[in-house]
Amino acid sequence: MNTLRNVPVGSTVKVKRLHGEGAVKRRIMDMGITKGVEVYIRKLAPLGDPVEVTVRGYELSLRKADAEMIEVE
Repeated sequence: MNTLRNVPVGSTVKVKRLHGEGAVKRRIMDMGITKGVEVYIRKLAPLGDPVEVTVRGYELSLRKADAEMIEVE
């Protein structure tokens, strides 16, 4: 399974599926990360947390744990 956490910086990927449940999944969806949306990986913090991405025209920082729940293709 390829997740947002494994994607190299500078890549654009499409969200395939969201894992997790309840409040965590809801929060990710509220940020605009839904099935089919394209996500561009802008940069990675020095220790790998957080991941900075661009989604639907705005910038977002995601924790590694949250990025791990987003399956991409």
